[in-house]
Amino acid sequence: MLFSSFEFILLFFPLTLLVYRIIKRFENQQLAICWIVLASLFYYGWWNPKYLFIIITSILVNYGISRFMMKAEKQKKLLLVAAILFNLGLLCYFKYSAFFMSNLGMDHAAIDYLKKLALPLGISFFTFQQLAFIFDAYKGIVKEHDFPRYMLFVTFFPQLIAGPIVHHKQMMPQFNSDKEPENFAANFSVGICTFILGLFKKVVIADALSIFVTELYGNIAAGGTPGFYLAWIGILAYTFQLYFDFSGYSDMALGIAKCFGIDLPINFLSPYKSKSIIEFWRRWHITLSTFLRDYLYIPLGGNRKGTYMRYQNLMITMLLGGLWHGAGWTFVIWGGLHGLYLMINHAWSKLNINPSGKFASTSLLIFYQALTFLAVMLAWVFFRSPDLETTMMILTSLVDINSVELTKFRKAPEVLYFAIIISFFMPNVFEFVKEKFSYTLDVPKGLVKSNRLTLGYNIIYMLFFVALVIGAIHGMVSSNKAEFLYYDF
Repeated sequence: MLFSSFEFILLFFPLTLLVYRIIKRFENQQLAICWIVLASLFYYGWWNPKYLFIIITSILVNYGISRFMMKAEKQKKLLLVAAILFNLGLLCYFKYSAFFMSNLGMDHAAIDYLKKLALPLGISFFTFQQLAFIFDAYKGIVKEHDFPRYMLFVTFFPQLIAGPIVHHKQMMPQFNSDKEPENFAANFSVGICTFILGLFKKVVIADALSIFVTELYGNIAAGGTPGFYLAWIGILAYTFQLYFDFSGYSDMALGIAKCFGIDLPINFLSPYKSKSIIEFWRRWHITLSTFLRDYLYIPLGGNRKGTYMRYQNLMITMLLGGLWHGAGWTFVIWGGLHGLYLMINHAWSKLNINPSGKFASTSLLIFYQALTFLAVMLAWVFFRSPDLETTMMILTSLVDINSVELTKFRKAPEVLYFAIIISFFMPNVFEFVKEKFSYTLDVPKGLVKSNRLTLGYNIIYMLFFVALVIGAIHGMVSSNKAEFLYYDF
């Protein structure tokens, strides 16, 4: 049941919200929480009921460990180790065991069995979210005695499958009130508008771009050589498909949660406008970047032990961040590339090159932005490709000047131009609706521009959203529908 499916939009979501509001009218918050938990488990089990056993087991074990932590001060460190081993063990068994065993040359029958195991939806997300809770509980930052509330923290359906990764202290205090919020109409209207923006990004832009990505990789799978044009169009299409697909999901998640009166943290801030790789990781998948920084990079030592250790910690963090996305050497290399990019970026920033003159300064910033985008795009080749052979074939085709036919670029898909214009020149969804949200995640002010296109209530905005809805419906009934890309992670 995708966010972009008719059964979700017309049945599951309105019914869940309606019953929640009715319960809130009776000022019974505990019953309201139990209702959302049940609805969330139904939503999760819709894909495959077998997944429910895994997520419920994970919740029971982590909740039990956190409760013991609150009572047994002397055993806290041992309990922390047990929680880490359990969570990483669960994740490794389903996601990485076949990868590790195949690289160690172990029994092929066992590897084939493990490869056939269905990867539980969202396992990377709900595992990391619970690990963050365990770490915070160990430090005494958070406590949760109520089991239904802990269940809600993990299973809240808007962010259950693909994030954003939420901290307990960010979300759960918003569920404390028994009373129905007085501003339901305002929350609902803003939530629906945010959802529509995300839906449009997914079904109109991302799904349309997927055709050209499939064409590129289908050509290679069939034994063909893509050539200069197909390689560039395919990788550009994937670069924007991934952004509009994942950010569209995040926008829909924020919009759905807002209808319940809950503000989730922002996950994207126009990442392709970045003028450095450092800035890119402050704009792309922000909640994952924050998790990796707080629970991996800083505990490793961060930048406190000199330049060499800083670079080492950056590389370890990004390699593991790459592996988090998938069990394959292409993901590891993707993470390693970004680790290398960050090392070069930090070294370059120490040179403190600031040209004088407005023209020179502007030109340098444009160059930085173009270079950053190119570096990110080339790394996406590794991220998307099923193996290194495919990756090298695409990279070779990108520089194959013998197959250049510039006239073909005149026929480049219109949706690609549309995606480029939105990504580089239009305000992002957060800038559009930021006045209507009180985000629990601090957003760096320097990355958010003020603009005149803030959400309002008049005939122009009404027509704008009607047009988006019409476009979204057309996209939903088309033959290009696809699952969200991050469901695989």
